[in-house]
Amino acid sequence: MGWPLRMFQEEGYYFVTSRCFQGRLLLRPSQEVNEVVGGVLARAVQQSGGMVRLHAFTFASNHFHLLVWARGAALAGFMQYLRANLSRKVGRLVDWSGGFWERRYSAEPVLDDEALVGRLRYVLAHGVKEGLVEKCAEWPGLTCLPQLLGPARRLFRWFNWTKRWSKRGSEDMGGAQGRFARQWAEPVELELAPLPCWKGLGEEERQRAVRGLVEDVEAEARARGKPAWGRRAVVTQHPHTRPEHLERSPRPLGHASTRQALRELREQYRAFVAAFREAAARWMQGDFSVCFPPFSFPPRVPPGRIGLAVLLCSST
Repeated sequence: MGWPLRMFQEEGYYFVTSRCFQGRLLLRPSQEVNEVVGGVLARAVQQSGGMVRLHAFTFASNHFHLLVWARGAALAGFMQYLRANLSRKVGRLVDWSGGFWERRYSAEPVLDDEALVGRLRYVLAHGVKEGLVEKCAEWPGLTCLPQLLGPARRLFRWFNWTKRWSKRGSEDMGGAQGRFARQWAEPVELELAPLPCWKGLGEEERQRAVRGLVEDVEAEARARGKPAWGRRAVVTQHPHTRPEHLERSPRPLGHASTRQALRELREQYRAFVAAFREAAARWMQGDFSVCFPPFSFPPRVPPGRIGLAVLLCSST
């Protein structure tokens, strides 16, 4: 069974989730992992050239969530860069050489301001809602909370392995830390953009709103009356651990505060799928002049038709 078609907007907000292979704890928090993850995330935003803006993020032990704004299909390139570099660099840190990600990421449109705040609350609740820590600030993994309650910019290190490779054969390439030696590290800044519905608020007002969400999350956890697992228990887990049970739920088509908005999104998606399938059928029959819906990707061309596709594309 193929993956559902991904529909991108000309510009829009997305709630993004990506899970590690078999739910293993490959992103298990540590000082080294957090530094590498922060550098990769900052570099990915930088490489997008303003086509992707980051509003919130949290990295759990076996998955991560992002709340982003993206233009067109720029999110696809952003996520390819982010996940590929996380798998290589974090995989090296935790001694994992196999597949790093379980399946492709999900990117669900967030359609209104209320839904955006709801997704932000969901991001901030990580660790507390699962009973891992008592307070949001106690989560040892990389999270946007410090930047939401303090300076919006944070400095990380990007380990430039291209520069290291250019030094191959020299004494500088070695060293006790190898790929994570200080000479390959470059400072890179990660900036959070405020939610659009909070742009008119001052910095203190935005921080007050975030603290309100955090207090609500923590009060809800206390009402359940169950003790938290604890920060120490989280960081002492082995990153190769495979959970005995993973909670899985269907991915929603999108997030909105009204049913009407979700109905309209569903109708828009159905029309998109119908148009894509019609174009794909003609494409596979050799009609390479067909137009696909905006921000979609044509299927792979059969080997025998690649030459004809190149010829037609060069003549247009």
